[in-house]
Amino acid sequence: MSKAVACWAGRSFAFDPKATAFVAIDMQRDFLAPDGPVGAEGSARLREAMPGVARATAAARRAGLHVIHTREGYLPDGSDMNPMKKARGFSGRPGPYGPVLIRGSRGQDFFDGFEPRPGEAVFDKPGFSAFHGTTLLEHLRGHGITHLILTGITTQCCVHSTVRAAVDHGFYCLTVEDACAAIERPWHDAAIALIASENHLFGWVCGVKDLEAALA
Repeated sequence: MSKAVACWAGRSFAFDPKATAFVAIDMQRDFLAPDGPVGAEGSARLREAMPGVARATAAARRAGLHVIHTREGYLPDGSDMNPMKKARGFSGRPGPYGPVLIRGSRGQDFFDGFEPRPGEAVFDKPGFSAFHGTTLLEHLRGHGITHLILTGITTQCCVHSTVRAAVDHGFYCLTVEDACAAIERPWHDAAIALIASENHLFGWVCGVKDLEAALA
């Protein structure tokens, strides 16, 4: 049975739940913990997305959508980290929960309360887009997915990179604005504005309440 979400600018995101995946992007301890590497103020702003992501994820699960989680993370030997990332020095540096964003560290894992449930797919991505260096595209194609509902952090980086890649791969994308966040609010606002620019070039934008209403 088709459903529709009320979106910005009077638009409506119509979708078949059987062909729709819900994506929670990078809800990781290294980003969200108050004592993590992004700092207390940065993590506080990122945690503003947590209530929205939790509500949206719960609604997606109740509706039986295909739920996917991503984590940014790199191999311990750094072999999948490009020279630019290495030069920046953020990923792999010592952190309070182990080397930052290194697979297997406690920091690279999910923040408490945002862990996947059994059967939900997890993709560890060595970059910003969830399609970069992963089998996400093959996974979506194999499950007959045509529509994506995207949430998570950070809006202007990993969420936006994933939306852009998804659109290039032909997916219909809905970004849940109040289930995303950035370290600086203007970055979040600018990223959402870009998604809606040029007559919503990168898809649809909605709020958590509208998504919940559509999935109820």
